[in-house]
Amino acid sequence: MLGNLKGLLVTLQTMFRKPVTVQYPKEHLPVASRYMGFPVLMWDKQLEEPFCTGCMVCVRNCPTQCMSAVMKDNPHHAEGKSPRRKIVESFSINLGRCILCGMCVDVCNFDAIEMSHQHELSKYGRNDNRVNLEKLLEAGKKYQEESGSVEAAP
Repeated sequence: MLGNLKGLLVTLQTMFRKPVTVQYPKEHLPVASRYMGFPVLMWDKQLEEPFCTGCMVCVRNCPTQCMSAVMKDNPHHAEGKSPRRKIVESFSINLGRCILCGMCVDVCNFDAIEMSHQHELSKYGRNDNRVNLEKLLEAGKKYQEESGSVEAAP
């Protein structure tokens, strides 16, 4: 009998407490600033080019091998406008295979890749979560604006 009264008391106390959940599609809880979402490529606003040189260090260190990159000669370097001799030509990530470990960020020598706050990427097709260089740079620019990140040195 005493146990039933204690249970009823707990239920009544909980009934008047503020809810900690939200109705998901309509409402969103704020994402913590230290949350590691999907990787994005950073953009150098001063030189108007990506920080990524396509050196493939992130590709070689990825445990799931979900990345691929190709580098090319930087035309701005030949003109003397950029200190980067090489630049990324193509870059792709299969976000369906990415395990959000952050190893690509840790090994990047140019601070060209960061873990964004993106987390809602549900798709219907198996390969719909593949992103190319343009989408990664677009997401990186958005992340830089939202986070107010400081640009890395070239």
